[in-house]
Amino acid sequence: MTAPLTPPASAAAPITWSDPARSAAFDQWLSRIAAPQGLVPDSLRLASADASFRRYFRIDATGPAASRIVMDAPPDKEDSAPFVHIAQMMQAAGVAVPQVLDWDEANGFMLLSDLGTRTLIEALDPAQPHAARPHFDAAIDALVRWQLASGPGVLPPYDRALLERELALFPEWYVTRHRGVAVEGKLQERLERSFRLIVENNLAAPSVYVHRDFMPRNLMLGGDGQLGVLDFQDAVYGPITYDIASLLRDAFLSWDEEFVLDVTIRYWERARKAGLPVGDDFGAFYRSVEWMGLQRHLKVAGIFARISLRDGKPRYLADTPRFIAYIRATAGRYSELTPLLRAIDEIEGTQAQTGFAYGRM
Repeated sequence: MTAPLTPPASAAAPITWSDPARSAAFDQWLSRIAAPQGLVPDSLRLASADASFRRYFRIDATGPAASRIVMDAPPDKEDSAPFVHIAQMMQAAGVAVPQVLDWDEANGFMLLSDLGTRTLIEALDPAQPHAARPHFDAAIDALVRWQLASGPGVLPPYDRALLERELALFPEWYVTRHRGVAVEGKLQERLERSFRLIVENNLAAPSVYVHRDFMPRNLMLGGDGQLGVLDFQDAVYGPITYDIASLLRDAFLSWDEEFVLDVTIRYWERARKAGLPVGDDFGAFYRSVEWMGLQRHLKVAGIFARISLRDGKPRYLADTPRFIAYIRATAGRYSELTPLLRAIDEIEGTQAQTGFAYGRM
């Protein structure tokens, strides 16, 4: 998950490096490309920090392009090859993404075109859903174009093994390490039973290209009305329900269900008209989206706990209550997920009203 590419309060601070050799390699690379690319080296400043080990800098440029983006991705921690490959695929599909202008593959430095300083999340207010609809329509357009380019055997499969690895993050990092709750006995049984149901439901969805983090914080507002797309390097081939679920069940803001339904219907209608495999029954499709969203909520709660505890970035944990609320809402809607709701009650130390009678589970 990427922080928005906007200048932070500390943008004027000098760029610091923990490794002098890496700093020297960067200076050498920047010196080599500065003149050919029309860059102004003294203008380099921090643009954003990533939830991973990547950093992004902004640098001024001469000519029509006022600025460029520099990616710092240590190759021992980040593989940038998928970013380059998927950027080419998305461009071919008609999706606006950063253009790779230069890549020092050995050292993990990359020069990219700059899609701007304003992310979609900055233009959204859940209290004003009508104003948000044109932005979501643009996001749907980009998503449909990306999905229409899909084909098997190109991107890694979003298969059972990956789904199960993602779900395993929740009991390991959120429950055990963050909450300090032992995953054993009845709690373990409830989680495992629920996870099996979630995986089976999600594997039943037709497969397309999946961005995996298609949310407003990774969409850039362009002057031409077209949304730019970032943070696509983890794209896979898997459930068509995933990206629309992540778009509307965001890590950093929440929408009323009426708006979520409205945008999901808009996507479903557009996707069906385009020939994408979303089915003819919206109710069945929406159920599939909710179950896919549940997978994402559990995964991200685990990831945010891991980022905090392992990587020393505690700010992400502030948003985990939003994901617990998403999990409660979906688990409370389907009787098959009552064991999951009871597990969440135990983990959080609270009891939710579900609308279903608790029987022996």
